[in-house]
Amino acid sequence: MKPKIVIIGGGSGLPVIIKPLVKQEVDLSAIVTVADDGGSSGLLRNYINIVPPGDIRNILVAMADTDAEFLKVMQYRFDAKDDFFAKHAVGNLIIAAMTEMHGNIFDAVQYLANFMHVQGHIYPVSNEPLVLHAEFKNGNTVAGEAEITHAHQTIDHVWVTGDEPGEEPKAAPEVVEAILSADLIVYGPGSLFTSILPNVVVPEVREALQLTKAKQVYIANIMTQKGETDAYTDAQHLLALNAHIGMQAIDYVISNSEKVPDDFVDFQKWNEVSNQVKLDEQAVVVQGATQISGDFLQLRDAGAFHDGQKITEELLKILEQC
Repeated sequence: MKPKIVIIGGGSGLPVIIKPLVKQEVDLSAIVTVADDGGSSGLLRNYINIVPPGDIRNILVAMADTDAEFLKVMQYRFDAKDDFFAKHAVGNLIIAAMTEMHGNIFDAVQYLANFMHVQGHIYPVSNEPLVLHAEFKNGNTVAGEAEITHAHQTIDHVWVTGDEPGEEPKAAPEVVEAILSADLIVYGPGSLFTSILPNVVVPEVREALQLTKAKQVYIANIMTQKGETDAYTDAQHLLALNAHIGMQAIDYVISNSEKVPDDFVDFQKWNEVSNQVKLDEQAVVVQGATQISGDFLQLRDAGAFHDGQKITEELLKILEQC
């Protein structure tokens, strides 16, 4: 039987490690956030009240074994001058249409996953769009992922609600089952407060993460993120993750120790102001985790990314110990 790996997150970070992982002899499941409310996803969410499709689209493409030209179409964005379609990704529109046809996002994604020959499983964390809330260190609160990011304040903690006031967020049953039956759970890489934690703080997911027998691994970000993790070390990322899970759940932290060359990252291109995440092994160990550090850096497109193949090799080594 193939070992079961569950990856939790969203955004553009997950595909970096998913692409090499799907080539391994593992049973891979991706749990994806549904709290995005910016860009094309946010517009579709507001227009037709569906789960935001952008993160799901990226994971579908990363895990698919289908025609490369079709995958390019899925990722294609209309030109900014195309009026209503401006900047919408074709894949987002397809997912929106399939959601209307099937009546919910979960069944729509399963159909598309089968159609695209996805190597593994893709589970939206909830069948309904969720609203992300944050309380900042100064006591102010904000609702909405985009608003949280744009506030550029130090976050204390986050939580999610349903779209309607007082609506309790519900996890898809398959999400809970995947976590409880996993051999290895991997968080990230990705934005800590707006991609990873929106999954973790769904009550049924948090409870499953506390109960699972799986080893749990956090892939520490290479760079800090303005308004989310300014000046955070890898241990501070870990502290926030454990706090939101409600216990010291993480067994391993994979941290990049290779220096990002000065002036390599084009912060204007990536609309970001950040610094390289510093390592603090002692503080990681205090939280009951083992730090795995090394050169996991890939420099491309004027940005600093994880080397997915090297990360995969480390995950497989951990799996051997499970």
